Amino acid sequence: MKVTKTDVRKVYPKRDPWSHKGDFGKVLVIGGSKKYTGAPGLAALTALKAGADLVTVAAPQRAAGIIATFSPDLITYPLSGSYITKIHLKEILGLADDADSIVIGSGIGRNKQTLDLILQLLDDTDLPCVIDADALHAFTKNLELFKENYILTPHSREFQNLFGGKIDSVEERIKFVKYVANKYKPTIILKGHVDVISNGASTKINETGNPHMTVGGTGDVLAGICGALLSTGNDAFSAACAAAYISGAAGDKADKTFGISLTALDVINNIYKVIG
Repeated sequence: MKVTKTDVRKVYPKRDPWSHKGDFGKVLVIGGSKKYTGAPGLAALTALKAGADLVTVAAPQRAAGIIATFSPDLITYPLSGSYITKIHLKEILGLADDADSIVIGSGIGRNKQTLDLILQLLDDTDLPCVIDADALHAFTKNLELFKENYILTPHSREFQNLFGGKIDSVEERIKFVKYVANKYKPTIILKGHVDVISNGASTKINETGNPHMTVGGTGDVLAGICGALLSTGNDAFSAACAAAYISGAAGDKADKTFGISLTALDVINNIYKVIG
């Protein structure tokens, strides 16, 4: 079954006129490192454009300072050092206490101390989480730690590093993603020319998107949309299906204007055309 615009409408209910700040989601984005400073900022900007009320970025000091210049709409929390490690656990858990969802992994790196922090942090919180990019590597030998309210967003190589298996064709991708999701319980978006989304019980494919979206940062866009939709109480599978569609459709709209010059920011700036 294909994801359609109907899946998007389901995750955006009509807002009460008396709504106030915070009613529609507070997202905590955790990421960044000495080298990768922009990625968590892209995820955070996306979460805002996808409808979250408040987005906070917890990142190493250099990355947080750079991200603070992206937009006055973002809240940034600088952490000491060049990488996120267990010394930051208490601070991050404090930020998580005021969040509705977590997006973790954008630009975070694969430093062993960082990967250890990821496992400890997620063990200490029950918030719904989007696990993206380098954060996926923390689970290589810890697959049993995945939870039902997690969305994983691997591309093919990351998926095979985690779970093995053969996924050369769409049919193989569907079969194996469904099997893995059923066994380990998270919702998985296996990114590709055709995205496969499954929580084990339900499986859909998404066909929006285009080859110009191979540019760096588009994975952070998908993660940010997932985080925004989780923060408003949507279940992981519904959020993942809608997010895959929105990300790809926004990319398709951007592609009409920019073509090979498309960037992640162009995708972000077209999200409103898809969800409006």
